[in-house]
Amino acid sequence: MNKTSIYGLTLEQLTAWLLEHGHKKSRASAVWEWLYRKRVTRFADMEGMNPGCLQLLEEHYVFQTMEEHVRQESSDGTVKFLFRLYDGNLIETVLMRQKYGLSVCVTTQVGCNIGCSFCASGLLKKSRDLTSGEIVEQIMKVQLYLDQAGQGQRVSHVVVMGIGEPFDNFANLLNFLTTIKDHKGLAIAGKGITVSTSGLADKIREFADANMQVNLAISLHAPNNELRTQIMMINRAIPIEKLMPAIDYYLEKTNRRITLEYILLKDINDREEHALELAELIGERRSLANVNLIPYNPVDEHSQYQRSERESVRAFFDTLKKQGISVSTRLEQGVDIDAACGQLRSKQIKKAKGQAESAGSAVVG
Repeated sequence: MNKTSIYGLTLEQLTAWLLEHGHKKSRASAVWEWLYRKRVTRFADMEGMNPGCLQLLEEHYVFQTMEEHVRQESSDGTVKFLFRLYDGNLIETVLMRQKYGLSVCVTTQVGCNIGCSFCASGLLKKSRDLTSGEIVEQIMKVQLYLDQAGQGQRVSHVVVMGIGEPFDNFANLLNFLTTIKDHKGLAIAGKGITVSTSGLADKIREFADANMQVNLAISLHAPNNELRTQIMMINRAIPIEKLMPAIDYYLEKTNRRITLEYILLKDINDREEHALELAELIGERRSLANVNLIPYNPVDEHSQYQRSERESVRAFFDTLKKQGISVSTRLEQGVDIDAACGQLRSKQIKKAKGQAESAGSAVVG
């Protein structure tokens, strides 16, 4: 693809680019409004704009770098989109309807190299990072879907928890966050944005220094190294004794609460002893930490894991509460569609591979 996504530019970058090409600063603001407030999908629809400016943009940028491949709609209103990128790769984006607003979960990489043993996202290894434009475009695709419904609804919350490790695509992540937060555009409040990381310690420190004023979630999933390494390969490189000081740096630097994500796996990490160990690990950080307990969505390829029993979840929750730990349980959504992150993508790729093999067999026969 010779042209790049217009959504890949922050307002500051768009302004600098237009100034460099001999256009007024005010034209950048006007283009920005057409992109994110009026949400046109063609430069030709930007009425009243300088023709030379539009021609320049047309020569260098595009709106569409992906197309909808599959859409699944749940009975609870959750919508899962499978987008095909310009190079044929597939990514997932999810719209979730919450009591507090409409939330979109975005993907940051094609595939994932973190190696969490319970996760469908890592079934296919990372082939590339998404550009900031491709990440922003996921939000725009969902917003245009809402616009077409004609009910005046807008995306109010964003979670960066889709396929991939966001901090492994750090520069594009920061550009994406800057774009969607811009008050002249989508104006999504920082308090409504959460970035989730598997625990890249150095990047957690960089993120604290970047002062993006958004929420941070850490995928912890176990209270000790032995168990966490069993569940998450990344713990071999970045064990808990390296992760926790990075978390401390973030807390001290930002004074913002963090979420510790903990997926509950039956008879693996869901016992009372694990809850007590987790409370001890959190220790004095409890004033700025919340544990989010996550029900497990079974994945065919990871049959060694099952969902924890309700009684175990309740007991784990209660044990943490008694230890003075702030704790919540994630609301399940989209359970009647491919709920696990990466599951729809994995199924579609396997389906396409099976069809190709069948076609090949038919030709040979």
